[in-house]
Amino acid sequence: MLNRRFDWTRRQWFVSALGAGAFSGAARGQAIPVRAITKGPGFHWFGYYDKLQFDPTSRYALGCRGTFEHRLPTAEDTLEIGVVDTEGGDRWQSFGVTHAWSWHQTCMLQWLPGSRSEVIWNDRVEGRLVSHITDVKSGKRRTLPGPIYCLSPDARYGLATDFRRLYDVRPETGYAGVADPRRDVAAPADTGIWRMALDGSQQKLILSYAAALEHPLTHGGTWEKAKHWFNHLLLSPKGRRFVFLHRWRGPAEGRRFATRMFSANPDGTGLRVLDPYGKTSHFHWRDDNTLVVWADRPEAGEGWYLIHEPTGEAQPFARREMPRNGHISYFHGGRWIVCDTGPDKERKQTVFVYDVEQRRVHEIGRFYSAPEYTGYWRCDTTPRISPDGRKVVFDSPHGGSGRQMYLADVGAVTG
Repeated sequence: MLNRRFDWTRRQWFVSALGAGAFSGAARGQAIPVRAITKGPGFHWFGYYDKLQFDPTSRYALGCRGTFEHRLPTAEDTLEIGVVDTEGGDRWQSFGVTHAWSWHQTCMLQWLPGSRSEVIWNDRVEGRLVSHITDVKSGKRRTLPGPIYCLSPDARYGLATDFRRLYDVRPETGYAGVADPRRDVAAPADTGIWRMALDGSQQKLILSYAAALEHPLTHGGTWEKAKHWFNHLLLSPKGRRFVFLHRWRGPAEGRRFATRMFSANPDGTGLRVLDPYGKTSHFHWRDDNTLVVWADRPEAGEGWYLIHEPTGEAQPFARREMPRNGHISYFHGGRWIVCDTGPDKERKQTVFVYDVEQRRVHEIGRFYSAPEYTGYWRCDTTPRISPDGRKVVFDSPHGGSGRQMYLADVGAVTG
């Protein structure tokens, strides 16, 4: 039932967001074909779920190839960068290398929005973090003066957090070989989120760690002796706003960390807290005003919420159908969602698509992840969607040859 404190306009927004179809439970749908699109030698994966893995034709899927598993990368370890032709025998073609990567998010490899041939990824050159833009057809490359995390929809600029700090606080998301010069500073004022033009003309700090602390805690917790960092930056589909997670760890958090979600204008102004309750997790934009977020909030406890970004108001979403946290993404148009779960008691990770209108789960499969895939070098499936909405690619070690990329043909389900 909708919360009655919302006015009519907001109530209409939530009704539209929740979908009008009848509830049909979390039942399995029709069988969805799955095949491996990479194989040994080497281990192949893409990493995080909120990047453009496919080109606009939905044929070519980016990926990375490594030579080892089950330890943290060192400054000497590299990843090979390549692309899979999913309509040409799944042929792998290499076109680059990176010295700046992590198990969880690799090197931020992604297609430039709208481009059929240009891709971008992070690298470390002479001790400095940079990013390369390469035309995979011509081989032409140019190097930008800083790294990227996410890109604007018009491919004019990118945003980045401080990866040096990430390696210090969460090595599975930061880069070896670049020390954090402000390691002992709780919330520096001279680093944080950076904006960089993709023509390489300018790089500017738009939001510091110190600026986030100007918005005090409002729902318990403490920052005493805590160290702060930013992660998971994501611009809205039209680039109107971006969101990110502010995290911290101190004696009160122990080995864990606390989190709150912010939104801001693309220049770092207009900063506001969207989820102040300390446990924000995975999220994705449905449209320029709406986010789906896993959080623990007073409205209904832990689970999925739809958050109205302009107001911060939240509504529980798909609680019975999607009861577990996971890496979630909307297909274009908003009717379909792809998501996953972490390993269950049998070490199986579920990947599925969810029909918002019919409120029905279509299971892609449950894939075994051996116990050695845990902690820093876990292999989350993090499913990614092709632009035509007919393919989902995910990472998994279930096939017996280490982590590889798998393609699910969801076209018969999603239409």
